[in-house]
Amino acid sequence: MLVVHVHVQVKPEYIDAFRAATMENARQSVQEPGIARFDVVQQADDPTRFVLVECYRTADAPAAHKETAHYLCWRDSVADMMAVPRSSVKFTNLFPPDEGW
Repeated sequence: MLVVHVHVQVKPEYIDAFRAATMENARQSVQEPGIARFDVVQQADDPTRFVLVECYRTADAPAAHKETAHYLCWRDSVADMMAVPRSSVKFTNLFPPDEGW
């Protein structure tokens, strides 16, 4: 399983709008067959910082995700809300073992 952490810092005036757009993207993303999990977390001591934790079943699933209408809508709608460009880090899941995710 491929796990991607997407780090986002938003402008303070866009926190609520970013959360709403990102939650909608997450709700639709978990319906994709290639996505096992899609978590959205907000930093406790700095509410402008978010991490999207995306767990993909296959190596091809991230590319398929980036072609969906909901991802493209999210990407375009949040672009101007970001204080800095988003960044991501890719991980390989070690535990728990991939058991039907």
